[in-house]
Amino acid sequence: MPPIDPIYIGRDAIAALLQYCQAHALNRFALIADTNTYAALGERVETALKAQGYDVTSIILTGDEIIADEAYIVHALRYAPLGPCTFLAVGSGTLTDITRFVSHRTGRAFISLPTAPSVDGFTSIGAPLVLRGVKLTVTCQPPIALFADLETLTHAPHRLVAAGYGDMIGKFTALADWEMGSLLWAEPFDRQIADWVKTTVASCIAQTEAVGQQTEEGVKGLLAALVDSGLAMLQFGSTQPASGAEHHVSHFWEMRFLLEGRPAALHGAKVGYALAIIAAQYARLRAVTRPELLDRLEAATFDREAEIAAIRQGHGVLAEDIIQGHRQFLEMTPENFDQLKHRIVDQWDAIQAIAARVPPPEQIITWLKQAGAITEAKDLGLSEQEVQDGLQYGHYLRNRFTVLKLNRILGI
Repeated sequence: MPPIDPIYIGRDAIAALLQYCQAHALNRFALIADTNTYAALGERVETALKAQGYDVTSIILTGDEIIADEAYIVHALRYAPLGPCTFLAVGSGTLTDITRFVSHRTGRAFISLPTAPSVDGFTSIGAPLVLRGVKLTVTCQPPIALFADLETLTHAPHRLVAAGYGDMIGKFTALADWEMGSLLWAEPFDRQIADWVKTTVASCIAQTEAVGQQTEEGVKGLLAALVDSGLAMLQFGSTQPASGAEHHVSHFWEMRFLLEGRPAALHGAKVGYALAIIAAQYARLRAVTRPELLDRLEAATFDREAEIAAIRQGHGVLAEDIIQGHRQFLEMTPENFDQLKHRIVDQWDAIQAIAARVPPPEQIITWLKQAGAITEAKDLGLSEQEVQDGLQYGHYLRNRFTVLKLNRILGI
């Protein structure tokens, strides 16, 4: 897969875009934005391209909440021009995902023009979509280039900036789950990529106060970290370096909101809040001694029918699709389950070392507050029961072995 080149974050993003288009003989475009991102950047991009004599079709998505679902995808496809063109994604996560999917399925390239440092998906290969009510990540393509206008980013609503911070520091538990899944569930793992993401998270933490103040330096550093996280996913070929239980819980809440027709808080805001409660799960895991572990595993059983009943209880009309996607876990034989328990015992020291690298929830909450991010369930529109439902049922959304699966087996 060719590299994303250039990745430009600065004050001359539109000029850099025009230079790129001229150098690569691009002259026909489909610009996808919503009303807010069109006003923030899209109109200036359209005007600059047309001033060069280029053909631009602007597809402006409308609505109180833009969702990467079938309706908006078909709308974008309907109004996209026929024949060769380059798509321009002007916006943040959802608009990028819609553009990524539509451009990929029509065999065309796209360029990313972020308007807020709100997610890490700008440079990734996956598009999180809501299909038949289920949040799925569909493999598509990365952009061929990224041009981020620093002035636009710095003037983005702070809730979007804070959401990006939450999404970024969510990698603490994503990395822990990823490594643990490689030990217990034979999931593919890459130490070099994991170290890269770890370093990127550290750079974001160092910018926490600057992010909270929304300084130019803080916003630029945050977007650079989010871009690196997306590149790590791109290089690895899946979302595992950047998405663990904290994302699965967030996806559960998003799906609940969609089913009930409720407005959902930003993805990164939910991920940041979920990070704190998943970090608490790791703290509980750290408190388990080896003798207690052996006792808990001795009592542990696997009941396939009970697991399926739990999926139906937690996911309702979406349950059958989720059951199909979770077959590897649900089809464990008694022998498979015994082997898993033996792996837990054999890898216990490594598991404890992984858990020890997750910051305590109190520290995470402090960082979120400094960045101006949400730390209370009520501010996300969540009840305490919904928080608990996310912990109980969210892990079924992905066939991955996270701390939620381990703690469920151990009964903690």
